[in-house]
Amino acid sequence: MKKHASNSEGGSKGKRPHWSMGLLNCMADPKMKVKEDDLIVAITDGYPKAHYHYLILPKEDINTIYDLKREHEDLLTHMENIAEDLIKNHPDHEFKFGYHAKPSMQRLHLHVISLDFDSPYLKTKHHWNSFTTDIFCPAKEVHEELRRNGFVKRMTVEEYQKLLNTELKCHKCSERSKNMPGLKRHLRSHISSKD
Repeated sequence: MKKHASNSEGGSKGKRPHWSMGLLNCMADPKMKVKEDDLIVAITDGYPKAHYHYLILPKEDINTIYDLKREHEDLLTHMENIAEDLIKNHPDHEFKFGYHAKPSMQRLHLHVISLDFDSPYLKTKHHWNSFTTDIFCPAKEVHEELRRNGFVKRMTVEEYQKLLNTELKCHKCSERSKNMPGLKRHLRSHISSKD
């Protein structure tokens, strides 16, 4: 007979939150936190897609870039400054930071990711294309669009699907690959050429 885990209030059969809400728990996990202040929590990504992969989350309950308003401009500036501080710890690596046009996890989060993309968690074409196509929206561009328009325009489902299904190609030299193992072998050649 299976036992049901009790919830935090002591009741039984507690309903577990959907996995997409997991970032809220990560924000509270001291093992994952790398920086915290009154406005943000910066954590290590639990499933990093590169050697260094951080997430910067606001404490304010903002779900996605599409929920941003003009009054969030200072928050975005602060998040970008935190990203710049984090990458100073890794001067031998290139980084980029931005937001996904269609994030899988709830709560706005800024990805700060090294461009080696060296990770066992980078497994699928969809993972790759979510960081190397226009699905990945550079932080400065999101911020500029918010400043200019007062909102961030939503990517259409058709645009998103087309980008997600883009053929695999290297972000450094545009070499094309038939599959992820081939692409990852190719990516290692860029890493070893830096040594």
